[in-house]
Amino acid sequence: MIDKLELLLALAKERHFGRAAEACGVTQPTMSTGLKQLEEILGVMLVQRGSRFQGFTPEGERALDWARRIVGDARAMRDEINGLKHQLSGEIRIAAVPTVLGMVAALTTPFRAKHPEVRFRIQSTTSSEVLGLLENLEVDAGLTYIENEPIGKVRTIPLYNESYRLLTAPDAMFGDRETVTWTEVGQVPLCLLTPDMQNRRIIDRALRSVGAEVTPTLTSNSLLVLFTHVKTGRWASVMPAKLAETLGLSDTVRSIPIVDPEVTYSIGLVIPQRDPMTPLIAALVNVAREVAPTLQL
Repeated sequence: MIDKLELLLALAKERHFGRAAEACGVTQPTMSTGLKQLEEILGVMLVQRGSRFQGFTPEGERALDWARRIVGDARAMRDEINGLKHQLSGEIRIAAVPTVLGMVAALTTPFRAKHPEVRFRIQSTTSSEVLGLLENLEVDAGLTYIENEPIGKVRTIPLYNESYRLLTAPDAMFGDRETVTWTEVGQVPLCLLTPDMQNRRIIDRALRSVGAEVTPTLTSNSLLVLFTHVKTGRWASVMPAKLAETLGLSDTVRSIPIVDPEVTYSIGLVIPQRDPMTPLIAALVNVAREVAPTLQL
């Protein structure tokens, strides 16, 4: 049953019979047989079939919800039993929004000092993708905003509050200031993240709250692209304070606190709402709680 539910989850991820079979390491006929056997066990049709994948039936969607729970619990059981036999080992998969990538090492480094046999895989995604990957068991944890937009049925561990800075050249508009207001930021030609990023939506809301609108001179889904432009001394951007701190500022870039109003959003670790937690995730949560006080600016 577990193996058949794994096939169902793979099909939900890939939305294609051939790719799902390849992801599970089986042939497409084997996969089709497994899904038909699952339908026979449950007594309902789960998959809308045609020459290609057409979606799930309503019963299939409900079966997917159960599959995520059952497969997640089965994996947790295996991890816990293995953890009892040996020291913690394996891989922790973390999806993180781009603005928190600069602080990930503050979490993974102390973890690995305690559990050197554990490996990490970090991927950069949007906040909505973090939740989707968690739900589909494609990652084990996420690092994202935890109060700003709906985050679904997950457990949250607050880490720090994100505040914002204007990154600009010392000789540019407002570049000699100790602080700037959001109204003033609205007067600066900015390069910003793309609108699908929650950080961009936060900045847009802050500007609209003071009656300012901005048409960025450049947009990208990569903070590295934004920062390399700012480092030329000819561009400006708005970035989280902690990220600006970790990027390493040069003589050509100043990081100026943005005030009036003060804007902060909570960043945290998110994990599936499942008890008991796997030993790996329980250890990650413990480290997150230990390092959280050190992450505040």
